[in-house]
Amino acid sequence: MELNEKQKNLDCRYLRMARIWSENSYCQRRKVGALVVKDKMIISDGYNGTPSGFENICEDDNNVTKPYVLHAEANAITKLARSSNNSDGSTLYVTASPCIECAKLIIQAGIRRVVYGEQYRLDDGIKLLKRAGIDVEFIDVSTI
Repeated sequence: MELNEKQKNLDCRYLRMARIWSENSYCQRRKVGALVVKDKMIISDGYNGTPSGFENICEDDNNVTKPYVLHAEANAITKLARSSNNSDGSTLYVTASPCIECAKLIIQAGIRRVVYGEQYRLDDGIKLLKRAGIDVEFIDVSTI
């Protein structure tokens, strides 16, 4: 098996794991999961939801996401800040393409590669990641 095929298999496995991790989210509209992997080890994880200590309700009475809900990527990156790990040179696996705000965090965290499984209606986050020289790869989650 060539290296590219081996990496693609790993990418699919980690993306499936991120999808399973998204099931921890209390959000109703969209559940998103993220894993940060470095040297084939998961060093952080996250899913979208409210900040620690808040009620686990992501949407208001009109089914609009509350403005303080954290994205999965932000949760995974901020969790790293509270650990002894660092994300320099790591890969982020996320079930949905990052928004522009999360893209800025990804760049600043030193993450070098992003693999995502669903296209979001806005692509400004992906464009910013590419502009920063981060390798970005889409794997259609419906195929894995």
